[in-house]
Amino acid sequence: MPRVVHFEIHVDDTDRAGKFYSDVFGWQFHKWEGPEDYWLISTGDRNQPGIDGGMMKRRDPAGSVYNTLQVEDLDAYIEKVTGAGGEICVPKMAIPTVGWLAYFKDTEGNVFGMMQADANAK
Repeated sequence: MPRVVHFEIHVDDTDRAGKFYSDVFGWQFHKWEGPEDYWLISTGDRNQPGIDGGMMKRRDPAGSVYNTLQVEDLDAYIEKVTGAGGEICVPKMAIPTVGWLAYFKDTEGNVFGMMQADANAK
């Protein structure tokens, strides 16, 4: 059963948002070395319940926080989502050396992501 493994905060000002979450929760932000401006968020001790996330500049005016689920076969879940009345927001794309990612809307308009791990993704 797929589980939420990552959250993503979409913001207008990355410096301001990073400072806010660091000041309030003590979260740590580290710029990702990949091809996009993206910050990885460490939310605490990995031996405690919870997940880590990421932060990026807002692209969608309605975007705020998106949850990403880990799946074994992204193509199969794309079919499940569209077959159940959901829609694809951002088509399947490679995150180099990480895996395959796509974003969807559920039947209520909520956006979420799904990721298939694949170190060979290009």
